Order: sequence, then structure tokens, then C-alpha cells
Amino acid sequence: MTDKILTEQSGEIARIIFNQPEKRNAVSLEMWEAVEEAMTRFAADPSVRILILSGAGGKAFVSGADISKFETERASAEAVAHYNATTKRVYDMVEAFPKPTIAQIDGYCIGGGVALSLCCDLRICGESSQFAVPAAKLGLGYGFEGINRLVNVVGPSFAKEIFFTARRFTSDEAKVMGLVNRVVPDDQVGQTAQETAEMIAGNAPMTVESVKYIVSQVVAPESQRDLDECAARVKACFDSKDYIEGRRAFLEKRKPNFVGA
Repeated sequence: MTDKILTEQSGEIARIIFNQPEKRNAVSLEMWEAVEEAMTRFAADPSVRILILSGAGGKAFVSGADISKFETERASAEAVAHYNATTKRVYDMVEAFPKPTIAQIDGYCIGGGVALSLCCDLRICGESSQFAVPAAKLGLGYGFEGINRLVNVVGPSFAKEIFFTARRFTSDEAKVMGLVNRVVPDDQVGQTAQETAEMIAGNAPMTVESVKYIVSQVVAPESQRDLDECAARVKACFDSKDYIEGRRAFLEKRKPNFVGA
């Protein structure tokens, strides 16, 4: 669909790469549509156990919307509604992706980049990474879902500071807030994301995916929780071949070979 979104798969690890480094990986409508297609494909692929999202060029993860496209993509009320509906679908798909996701954050993570990273399960950044949500500097409204994701990660007080000030936060500040899981030297971000993905991919997929689902239920409103599904997923783990393999591997002091069944 566009060369501005690249996809890769190596073994059980898939990647989606935002490829517009000359604009710090600012995202256009066609790029969001390409991400939607890639997410759908990877979600349905049983060979994929984990997904890494990253930005090309080493200078930015995603720096928000491609403002140069606003006149063609967001010039009318209908166009704005279509753009917003598309981005909402993508954010929801990343958040609900059935397998673990990692945001590999090199450099800037601004606006929509922060929103996208919050949809991922883990966030790994470099020491020089900077974060900001400049909505208040642009007069933009920000909806419930995006703010809710931020509050769930950093809490209400830090969420207010991020939005009220609209300033840039350093990687150290992001770590203190809990906005990122790990801060590593800039030249080790990709390696750390890869090693973390490999570690996760080597574990029992059914266990990992069940925990991801159950955590989503923990943070959901009580009236929307499906506790029966949580219990069913736990039971499925104990009924699986991987549970047998995990026990045998432990007793035989070898690395388990999990198949996800």
C-alpha cells in the first residue's frame, strides 16, 4: 500500500516499521491504513508470537500526525471524521492485539507517537528519547480513550502534567512516571527490544497471551469484565501440551520447546 510502512518477520518475531525518517516518522492516513492491514495479518498468523513497533532512521519512533497532509486528509468535517475513525481502529487493534507488543522508541515520541506507544504492552527507549503530547499548544481536543490509556500507565497526576504543560519530557522523567519500562543507551535500544522479544517468544504462548488478556480485564470497568473467559484461559493453559512440556523440561534441566497448544 505504501513504502512508508515496512513489515518484517524473523522466526516468531514480527515488526512494523514507520518509515518516514525525513519527517521524524510523522504518520499520514495511508500509513495508518497500512498499519491496520499489517496488524490484521500478523494477528491471524499463528507463527507470530510477538510484535515490535519501531520507527526508521534512529531519530524518532513516531512524532505524531503528518501535518503536511492535513489539507488533503483533514480539511473537511467528513475527512476529519474518517481520519479519526481510522486512527481509533489502529490504536484499538494494537491495544487488543492477542500477542505481546513492544514499542521500540528511538529518539522522539511525540503526540500520536505517545498514544501509539501506550497501546503497546512494553515500551523501551533510549537515553536521549524525548516525549510530549502538545495538544494544548495546538488547541486540539483529546478523547476519553487516549487519556484513559495514559492514566492507566502513569496515573492521573502525571497525566495532567503531560497534558497541561505540553512540554517535552526526558527519558529519565518518563521512567519515573512509568511511561516507559526501560531506558537503555541509545545504541542499544534495538538490541534490547530484540532480546526482550526473543525472551518472551521463548516462553509458553498460551500463558503469555492469557496473562495479557487477564490484565486487560483487570483494568477494565468491573461491569465489562469477563471472568469466565479469564478462568477458561487459565484452564486451557493447564490442559495444554505446553504445560506438560514445561514440567518435563524443568525436571530434565533443558530449555522447553513450546508450541502454543
